[in-house]
Amino acid sequence: MTSLLSESRGRSQPHRQRPERRQHRRHDLQQQTISVRRCGTQSHEGEELGQVVDLSCGGLRIRTGPCGLRPDQQVRIRLELPTYAGISPFVDTSGPSLRPRSDWVGWMAVSRVEQLDENQCEVAGRLMDMDELDRGMLGLYLSTQPVAE
Repeated sequence: MTSLLSESRGRSQPHRQRPERRQHRRHDLQQQTISVRRCGTQSHEGEELGQVVDLSCGGLRIRTGPCGLRPDQQVRIRLELPTYAGISPFVDTSGPSLRPRSDWVGWMAVSRVEQLDENQCEVAGRLMDMDELDRGMLGLYLSTQPVAE
């Protein structure tokens, strides 16, 4: 037994990769300077919440100034993405026929707030009430974007 232990200590163990815990792949949109706006409250209506760092079909990470958000809080947001390669990120289902749409309004459940310095923090959260058609179109749209590391 001791010989096995001493042998195993001398050998370098291969680096084991952790299994991916995310349900959706994140895409790096930081270079596009896409802003996220608050909506739904009169005191913050249309106020810029921050800039998109990365985005997936299920969540969002933004960089913002001091925002007063905390984990487990929900905030209503408006996310507007430009059409890319002829693909609109969302679908308007309110009319008699489906139409492309570039914005989505819904709830983000804040899961993490990380203070970067005294003037900036990153906020990560899940996109809560997105319907499956919009989530699918957003996935198609994001498949044309670079993957976040």
